[in-house]
Amino acid sequence: MNLVLFEASELHYPLACSDRRVRHILDVLRRPVGAPFDAGVINGPRGQAALLALGPEAVTFAFTPLVPALPHSPITLIIGLPRPQTARDILRDATTLGAAAIHFVRLEKSERSYAQSSLWHSGEWRRHLIAGAEQAFVTGLPEVTYDQSLTTVLATLAMGGRRLALDNYEATESLGAPRAAATQVALAIGGERGWSTNEREQFRAHGFQLVHMGTRVLRTETAVTAGLAIMRTQLGLM
Repeated sequence: MNLVLFEASELHYPLACSDRRVRHILDVLRRPVGAPFDAGVINGPRGQAALLALGPEAVTFAFTPLVPALPHSPITLIIGLPRPQTARDILRDATTLGAAAIHFVRLEKSERSYAQSSLWHSGEWRRHLIAGAEQAFVTGLPEVTYDQSLTTVLATLAMGGRRLALDNYEATESLGAPRAAATQVALAIGGERGWSTNEREQFRAHGFQLVHMGTRVLRTETAVTAGLAIMRTQLGLM
């Protein structure tokens, strides 16, 4: 945890001593009352905070904003809904790498039970976004949707920008090939069983180019990290 993040609604109330952030401040950072530490408001400013008082059950703190929220990378991810543990890794690492939006979509070859996981229905998914932002020393969280159809997500994408879909079978050009500058990028990454013929046609109909990252077949979470790194490099963000 490189940055301690708070919800805006938490700024004026005590935090329980059992809260993971309090334990991190006291046990890892070893900050006594009055000593500053790096903190931020989720989707808000970054700054410094300090404990004002330490009680047996709760602590009070003060936060001073110093820096406005940094913008996201202009990259939208469209990902075939993966198994929950894979989704956890993607939520965290794509946030760390600055994705603006992550859309987990139903595909023709998707495993339907993945959408029923407690990851999505308990709100756990947001905790992984926060962990990714804390790692990256930023406050912004990406937009996240899950269990929408590919058709729905493609229809609601913002107009313009670069549109790329990773594909191991029909792509003829590398994701890392030089391209004209772009201000927005949509990058689609298939699920464990890849795209169907119909899904490839949907991508083409919406202006996507099929691209690859070489001959090796990568796990979905690895492809997300590698794809984001390549796109950020092309956008001059690495």
